[in-house]
Amino acid sequence: MAVCLTAVFYAACGGNSDESYTANYSRAENGIAKSDAAGGSPAYQQSADAEAAYEEGGEEYDYNTEEYAQIVENGFISTADEPTSTFSIDVDTASYANVRRMIQDGYYENIPQAVRIEEMINYFNYDYPVPEDDSPFSVTTELSSCPWNPDNQLMLIGLQADKIDLSTRAPMNLVFLIDVSGSMYGEDRLGLVQKAINMLAENLNENDRVSIVTYAGYESVVLEGAAGNDTETIVNAINNLEASGSTAGEAGIKMAYQIAEKYFIQGGNNRVLLATDGDLNVGVSSAEELKTLVEKERDTGVHLSVLGFGYGNLKDEKLETLADNGNGNYAYIDSELEAKKVLVQEMGGTLYTVAKDVKLQLEFNPDTVQSYRLIGYENRVLANEDFNNDKVDAGEIGAGHSVTALYEIVPAESEADNLLKLAMRYKAPDGDQSLYKDFEILKSSSWFDQIQKNEAFAAAVTEFGMLLRNSQYAGTASYLQIQQLLSQSDMQDEYKMQFTELVDEAYQAGLLPESVSQENAPVPETIPPQEENRGILLKSLVE
Repeated sequence: MAVCLTAVFYAACGGNSDESYTANYSRAENGIAKSDAAGGSPAYQQSADAEAAYEEGGEEYDYNTEEYAQIVENGFISTADEPTSTFSIDVDTASYANVRRMIQDGYYENIPQAVRIEEMINYFNYDYPVPEDDSPFSVTTELSSCPWNPDNQLMLIGLQADKIDLSTRAPMNLVFLIDVSGSMYGEDRLGLVQKAINMLAENLNENDRVSIVTYAGYESVVLEGAAGNDTETIVNAINNLEASGSTAGEAGIKMAYQIAEKYFIQGGNNRVLLATDGDLNVGVSSAEELKTLVEKERDTGVHLSVLGFGYGNLKDEKLETLADNGNGNYAYIDSELEAKKVLVQEMGGTLYTVAKDVKLQLEFNPDTVQSYRLIGYENRVLANEDFNNDKVDAGEIGAGHSVTALYEIVPAESEADNLLKLAMRYKAPDGDQSLYKDFEILKSSSWFDQIQKNEAFAAAVTEFGMLLRNSQYAGTASYLQIQQLLSQSDMQDEYKMQFTELVDEAYQAGLLPESVSQENAPVPETIPPQEENRGILLKSLVE
């Protein structure tokens, strides 16, 4: 049975017209097929009789125009062929909030391509130690049997950035770049943008500077260089915004950077915060063109963070490209609670960078590791030679952020203790030359009877993500196995508790298999027997 919905919104449909459109749409209920026992991964099928939306004039309008980058999962790599793995860290969290929205709204069509597992893992905080030396972050490692493939091992690498005292923080020069085009009309779009920025405005002080630039058919400077404690002026400027017209994003981005440079605070936090659904249709608009645009601007010392809003028209690929190449982060805001999390509770991590261009390089020992697979980070993988090239951009870590990466490892039959060498490069927030550290990761003499709490929760999120994206590497991942991992995790965090509820919702919707037997689990390639489970020891070689 089709579920018919009627909505009124203003649609930006290209060109330079400022005309607004009223559109009605109707959406058929998605047909969801539960996974079979052998596959372990659910199948998704949108009902073929879903009705297309149409504009007021009768012209057809495709309601679901969301865009996502195609991701090809990382496969197992033989250490005999290539022992070195290099990637950029990523602290974006947009994928988890976006997927959560889809599950809660009962709209499943785009879930498989919307899943970026590293962003789902990094949405949550982990119990990693704070830095003890002059480093901007600490490093933690854990090793256990791989829950969804017990013949293999699962290795966790965790980075924890130091928190900052917000009462003594450096001043901020913030330029809010707000999309007020027709596609941003609605309480869940521009209305939510206004509420989100109002929350942040309450936490600014007299040393901060705030500017507001909007763009639709053209860019406009609404507020320029206001004192952060002039909350009434900031809130009034935000609340008076209205949405209509096309989307000249290029002009808005250029203007925002100009304003940010005009009020640049030496030693402060200079940042453009872009709030949009990403539907840029005037001027530069492709992901590659946007990458080139922000690459030129980031050398000014101004960072670009992106807040995604809305559904049905979300251009996820463009937003991720902007943030990744603008030395910022990308979050998706689907509620007032998420806005509070990103802009208030985690303001330090969202707005203050403690290390930029952070790269990790792992050199596996072929004697102890037969092959390995980096889980997620597909669009963050770097060429090995890029590790030592300071001109190659990489990810940023914000104050208080934790970053987690997982590798699935096929062990080799060896009694050797050395697993791998972990090297990292990073720059100070205002630095041009990278700093270098490396560590040797050894098998520990202590044995773990069960997976540790941090790794258990990260593994649960990973299984959830693999099932939602129909991963060929999901093995025995299932609803019951996720529940078992959660029972072994530290669940004091309210967001982790919310995750358990989301897992239940996904199961009830038929998106997760209840269980998958080992013999029926898909095996993407031959997996050799695994040696016994061990913990691992991180030994610092360079301080």
